[in-house]
Amino acid sequence: MRLHRLDITAFGPFGTTQSIDFDALSAAGLFLLHGPTGAGKTSVLDAVCYALYGAVPGARQTGHGLTLRSDHAPPGTRTEVRLDLTVAGRRLEITRQPPWARPKKRGTGTTTDKAQSWLREYDTRAAAWKDLSRSHQEIGEEITQLLGMSREQFCQVVLLPQGDFARFLRADAEARGRLLGRLFDTRRFADVEKRLAERRRAAEADVREGDAALLADAHRMQQAAGDGTPLPELTPGDPGLAEAVLTWAALARTTARERLTIATCAHTAAGTAAVATARALEEARRLAGLQRRFAEAEERAVRLREHADAAEQDRLRMERSRKAEAVAPALDLREAAEREHAHAARAEAAARAALPEPLAGLDASGLAAASRRSAEERGELESARRAEHRLAALAAEQTSLDREESADDAELQDAESWLADWETVREELQGRIDAAQEAATRAEQLAVQREPARTRLDAARLRDRLDRDTEAAAARALASRERAAEAHEHWLTLKEQRLRGIAAELAAGLVDGAPCAVCGATDHPAPARKDAGHVDRETEERALAEYRRAEEERAEDERRLGSVRESLAAAGAEAGDTPVDELAYRAAELESQYTRARDAASALHPAQEELRRAEQERERRGAARQQAALRAAARVSRRDALERERTALEQEVSRARGDAGSVAARAAQLEREGARLTEAAEAARVADDTAQRLKTADARLADAAFRAGFDTPAEAAAALLDDDAHRALQRRLDVRQQEEAAVRAVLAEPETAAAARRPAADVDSAERVAERAGRRLQQAASARDAAVRRCAELDRLSAHAATAVRRLAPLRDAHDRVARLASLTAGTSADNERKMRLESYVLAARLEQVAAAATVRLGRMSSGRYTLVHSDDRSGRGRSGLGLHVVDAWTGRERDTATLSGGETFFASLALALGLADVVTDEAGGVRLDTLFIDEGFGSLDDQTLDEVLDVLDALRARDRSVGIVSHVPDLRRRVHAQLEVVKERTGSKVRHRGL
Repeated sequence: MRLHRLDITAFGPFGTTQSIDFDALSAAGLFLLHGPTGAGKTSVLDAVCYALYGAVPGARQTGHGLTLRSDHAPPGTRTEVRLDLTVAGRRLEITRQPPWARPKKRGTGTTTDKAQSWLREYDTRAAAWKDLSRSHQEIGEEITQLLGMSREQFCQVVLLPQGDFARFLRADAEARGRLLGRLFDTRRFADVEKRLAERRRAAEADVREGDAALLADAHRMQQAAGDGTPLPELTPGDPGLAEAVLTWAALARTTARERLTIATCAHTAAGTAAVATARALEEARRLAGLQRRFAEAEERAVRLREHADAAEQDRLRMERSRKAEAVAPALDLREAAEREHAHAARAEAAARAALPEPLAGLDASGLAAASRRSAEERGELESARRAEHRLAALAAEQTSLDREESADDAELQDAESWLADWETVREELQGRIDAAQEAATRAEQLAVQREPARTRLDAARLRDRLDRDTEAAAARALASRERAAEAHEHWLTLKEQRLRGIAAELAAGLVDGAPCAVCGATDHPAPARKDAGHVDRETEERALAEYRRAEEERAEDERRLGSVRESLAAAGAEAGDTPVDELAYRAAELESQYTRARDAASALHPAQEELRRAEQERERRGAARQQAALRAAARVSRRDALERERTALEQEVSRARGDAGSVAARAAQLEREGARLTEAAEAARVADDTAQRLKTADARLADAAFRAGFDTPAEAAAALLDDDAHRALQRRLDVRQQEEAAVRAVLAEPETAAAARRPAADVDSAERVAERAGRRLQQAASARDAAVRRCAELDRLSAHAATAVRRLAPLRDAHDRVARLASLTAGTSADNERKMRLESYVLAARLEQVAAAATVRLGRMSSGRYTLVHSDDRSGRGRSGLGLHVVDAWTGRERDTATLSGGETFFASLALALGLADVVTDEAGGVRLDTLFIDEGFGSLDDQTLDEVLDVLDALRARDRSVGIVSHVPDLRRRVHAQLEVVKERTGSKVRHRGL
């Protein structure tokens, strides 16, 4: 993997877009990333990690994309990171934008845009970029697959965190295990341990559950067996639980079968006795029934003899009723004829009473003739009735014409009045339209003037603010210059004092017999002595360092002063010398004029619409006036025609109605009269017919009564019975006849008569004996059924227990196997001599590889003195750990890494980090890493060690690698020429390339 270019916008401390050319930096092989604290050096590395994985390194990951945004960025600038790199032979460009709370385009407040990602690949054939994906998930999977590393591994392999590895050197086995577990992703081995432990617990639970179920079956068998065979004391987990349960179950089944045999014999004996007593009870009940039957029959015969006379009277009455039934039709016919005649006579009298005196005395034929004459006269009035209806329609039409004439007059008057004011209304509306159009033109002109006024006002405000900033910056620059001058003067003073006392420093190194470095003499009779104000080298160097820091502050303050002055000049050129208050007044006045003009222009469209509606109303009223005049001319001719037709119809109606109020009244009068005549004629005819039928019915009734044996029709009518009385009498006769037959039949039965002669049957005694036999049979049956159920339940539970034992056997075997494996991987088994967990064992192998790879570079950095080795000595609780020791070639002894000094710890941790990077890279599939970053720690090295460390890092270039060093050490700025400086400013950090 080689980085080419990184573009950062509104990310971290970078408020604007910053571009980093890694190709130019990598050309030197070794480059330095430096800058003041908080400038954003680490943010550059965060941006690389965010572009690749969509997240910053774990220690700085917050979980919210909004926190990645720079506080210095303008509100309208979106946060974006774009990385151009080559990986696995493919040139890719990754662009990522985190979620962004941008200002709303309409209204106030903010709205959050979703995160965006783009992945492009450079097509060498087409010499152009082509889009690959815009999916976060697809891009993440593609990058992870190409790099072969997770985000955590990348941060440890490419962004080498020296502080983590210094802690790694001094950490205990548990802490080392956590770090190595993250790098090499050994969670699968921990998952294996966890899975085996879970399976062991699950297998143990299955075995315990099987034992509990088997013991529950044993207790259920004990309940089913009763008190015959006691259950031995058993608990879950006993080795002989299954065998004891099966043995006891066999014994319980044998005992239950013996009890079943005894209960079956007892039930058979009780059944035989119950059958015998049941037969005796049945015989006693039959004899008692026959005796009761004979006694009841004799009592019924006595009652029949007592009511013999009443039965004879009922029989005679039934015979006379049957004779009178022959006369009943004639009686019914005579009564019906009498009712019809009385009804017809009443109807005739009522109909004649409604007729006038001359007509009331006519017979039926006269009345019919008068009715026909009345109907003929009604038919002659039909033409006059139609004429009368037409007169009413003519009156209604005349009324409608009057209403139309009145409405047309009102509409003509309204139209004339409205049209008279039309010109005034049109001129007023046109004036409003012209005024609104002028306001719209004025608003457009003011809108053009408004934006320059605003821009000039903003520039003036910026000018005033920058003017104040310039004064402050000038004051700071002056103070910095004074401090630098004082520091320079102080350094020169100390240097001069040291030079004056340099003889004392040289004398301090003189040794008798050794030549002097200045004169070469071997005798030193009077060496110089240091006085009270002597200045040594350290004091001079501290003064020099203070002077250099003051000089850097001065240069920085002057640079800031120049930048502020440039900005002030630009703002002054745009705003001029006009005061802010005057510009603000002009802008406000333009805004007010623009608002008034825009409000006046808003009336243009309503005025145009109102004029259009007024013109439409004028056209409508003119058309209405013309139509009203046409309708008035048509009404005049229609009135003349209606008047002529009305005169003719009134003459015809007057002749037809006579003395009545109208033709309809005359027709109604004739209709009522004809109806009364018709009704009277029909009533007279019906009365004559019913009188004749009554005479005929009287003759037939007298003849029928004589033939039936009755002297008069009244005597026959008295002998008749109605349906209810006839049914009741017939029922009494039938009941007596049935009772006599039943009594005779019972008294004639031989078996009943014989039973009556025997002694009375004792049914109660037989029932008590049978009841006792039945209870004994029921008890025997219950005992037998209980024995049968006991045997069946014991057989079922025994079979279930045997099945459980067979199913439990493989579970016990599986539990034993899983328990052995779980103990072995957890380090608690006796077979695991070193008491190492599976994950620790794998990590120990990885640590051996890391130590071997780190030793190659550590030897060069320490001039062959130190070697890193892995130690599997047992640590706490008797288990082997992940020990890491250093072998000192000068002493030949192995000691703990915690005994290394600060500088030794740094280059040892650096060697460990580089070795770990090589191992993780090989683990990730041998992906080539052409760009590495090393963070801080160089300040703890002396010059010689620093040279050796830089030689090792420079040797990485032989493998076509580029290494970026993140450091504050000033000496590295002289040793490493290619530099990326991060400059911290008030408006956000910026990057600068140096020495390229």
